[in-house]
Amino acid sequence: MTHSNTRLEDLAKMAGVSISTVSRALNDHPLISLKTKKRIWALARENNYPFRSSMPAAPLGSEGSIVVVTPHMQGRPLPLSHPFFLELLASIGEAARARDCDFTVSHTAPRDFDDLVAVTTTSRAKGVIFLGQSMLHDEFNRLADSNGNFVVWGAHLPGQKYRSVGSDNLLGGRRATLHLLRLGRRRIAFLGSSDPEAMQRHQGYLEALEASDVAFDVALDIRVDFGFESAESATTKLLTRGQDIDGIVATSDLIALGAIRALRKGGRMVPKDVSVVGYDDMLLARLSTPALTTIQQDTAEAGRRLVSQIMDSDSEQPPEYLPTNLIVRESCGA
Repeated sequence: MTHSNTRLEDLAKMAGVSISTVSRALNDHPLISLKTKKRIWALARENNYPFRSSMPAAPLGSEGSIVVVTPHMQGRPLPLSHPFFLELLASIGEAARARDCDFTVSHTAPRDFDDLVAVTTTSRAKGVIFLGQSMLHDEFNRLADSNGNFVVWGAHLPGQKYRSVGSDNLLGGRRATLHLLRLGRRRIAFLGSSDPEAMQRHQGYLEALEASDVAFDVALDIRVDFGFESAESATTKLLTRGQDIDGIVATSDLIALGAIRALRKGGRMVPKDVSVVGYDDMLLARLSTPALTTIQQDTAEAGRRLVSQIMDSDSEQPPEYLPTNLIVRESCGA
């Protein structure tokens, strides 16, 4: 564990308040204003003051704590009810437990740089895991110049300065599309959101079509959000417009399952008429009917790597990639 020579008296002098005020702030006393608490917490963190020597912030024996934060996505907080993120949260929890560490899911959903700074400098935790960059790539780059200990789950983007863990989305999108092309599918729709990970998977989709001399049809390039219903609605509209499709690449398993439901309602058989590939390899993908062919993201390994990045923090550590394995099941027919 990290040690420091900083004393309560030192923090009090730096903050311009009494020692008793510092003590109460570190103990989250209700009589101390939130503004004062945040200022003292930030000073304590900057000066490596050991919170746990003065404040029971975690159960006895814990080696530290981690905060999990979900930035805004498409104008709203990332839905924690999404099955993939529930599995990822569980894996973070198991990895934290293995390190004798506690974790908390924050109510905060950062929108801008100031929000990111507040989360990483006023938290009493050892570090912060952000589930996705949203549209805050530039802000995270600025944050990397601070002393905040954080890591991002998500895509590795050009010019990135901050630490991240994620899959090779470009390769995953390419593998999903090439699998359908090898099965003889040529009218392959792409269903995905506009977040950085989905856009990289989309680029892989385009590269696979080009490599196979299959023309890209913008009418088959469909933006949807994270939800099952959005994917179902978008696929229904495709069928209603009379679009000829024989394959679907989806940027998540939940999107793929929504598409399959719409295909069934529209009288299309999966995989006889339309082959479908998802992305994530959630438990639902294995239990669905037909079982879903998908690109695997190993959430257990993701949880271990994210927690390790916080507990064994190294600001120079490069982005980490998870394997992008194609898991072939029934929804493609082969």
